[in-house]
Amino acid sequence: MAVTNQPGKYEPSDFQTGLCECCDDLRVCCCGFFCLPCLGCSIARDMDECCMCGIGMPIRAVYRTRYNIRGSLCKDFYAVACCLSCATCQLKRDIKRRKEQGIF
Repeated sequence: MAVTNQPGKYEPSDFQTGLCECCDDLRVCCCGFFCLPCLGCSIARDMDECCMCGIGMPIRAVYRTRYNIRGSLCKDFYAVACCLSCATCQLKRDIKRRKEQGIF
């Protein structure tokens, strides 16, 4: 079969919500601040990873790479080191939005 269409250019994007925009989804926010391990397991389940992998810099880096989100390992480290709950909530909000858009 011959290739008739060339693949489009895949532009880098940003997270769909900011690091400190926790009020965008109060359910995720409450889960992140009152039961962070539960939120981490939810993220890991969404990404087909072990439940122990849902929180921290590695899962954030994997997600950024998978969806071509701008950033670096250094920025991931600082986001997680400064506010683990905010970084985890941001990741979950982004996953939810991508699911709603049908691109997850």
